Amino acid sequence: MGFRVIKTALAVVISILISQALGLHSPLSSGLLAILGVDVTKRRGLRTSLQRLAASILGLLIAALLFYVFGFQVWVIGLFLLILFPILSRLELREGAVTGSVVMFHLFAAESVDPHLILNEVCLLLVGLGTATLINISYMPKEEKRLAGLKERLEYCFSRIFTEIAGHLRNTAHIWDGNELLLAHDLLEDGWKAAQRSNENTLWFGETDSWSTYISMRKQQMESVDRMIPLVAQVYQTLSHGELLANVFEELSKDVFVDYYTGRAEQLLLQLESRFKQTALPATREEFEVRSALLQLLMELKHYLSIAKREKKKFSKETI
Repeated sequence: MGFRVIKTALAVVISILISQALGLHSPLSSGLLAILGVDVTKRRGLRTSLQRLAASILGLLIAALLFYVFGFQVWVIGLFLLILFPILSRLELREGAVTGSVVMFHLFAAESVDPHLILNEVCLLLVGLGTATLINISYMPKEEKRLAGLKERLEYCFSRIFTEIAGHLRNTAHIWDGNELLLAHDLLEDGWKAAQRSNENTLWFGETDSWSTYISMRKQQMESVDRMIPLVAQVYQTLSHGELLANVFEELSKDVFVDYYTGRAEQLLLQLESRFKQTALPATREEFEVRSALLQLLMELKHYLSIAKREKKKFSKETI
């Protein structure tokens, strides 16, 4: 049984009991409203409850006016919908279309626009949606443990990718199935969804969302890694430049686990770039092709490191 189902059941029971205690007419309606009020995250639940409350009060006023002017005729219901739905769409209150219609049907069934009946409907809305909102924001399963696990697995994948690239640069006969690439993409997708849920469960809108920042950074770096792989495949000869670049990837495979930007891989890369410029031109076409791929790989690696360096400026001691 999902936790949301338990919260919904609790909200329904409590809202009905409160409605009965207040002596409201049709207390079961507050239970229906409570079902609609429980949502998957705190922010979304609060936002949709406010939208439903505003839309329902608006619908209640429009319904009261129409029934007062034209009477309780079935065709007036159609007129009500033709008026209400476009207004809700324009005001971006679409979530309240159902609850707005529910209160209209209550007036139609009672065949009355008595102020006491309208007040009763407003109270039902406040009790049903209010109870659901309070229960919804009282507790929500934490994503921290799941995100920490995803982070650990993702960093392992990045480390293995860099180790395998280094192995190929040292020995072009090295074989790798690339499984970590596929796994990293899956982890990034799961991590992004979990980070968004974690953010939605934070009611303080100005609070720093470090998990979304971290996953976003890794997604950008993964795009860079994806561009590296075809370049690595073009290295079909083992050259001294490739072995030196392999040292950079090995250093990066260690740094990926460190919770701050070390800059060690960047220093090695700068030294290698300087050496590239001082080396004599290729003597053969094959050497030219391989060195060209290595140079492009070096530039892509600089881009990868720049992403980490840029994000660290925003969040001190963030994982690279």
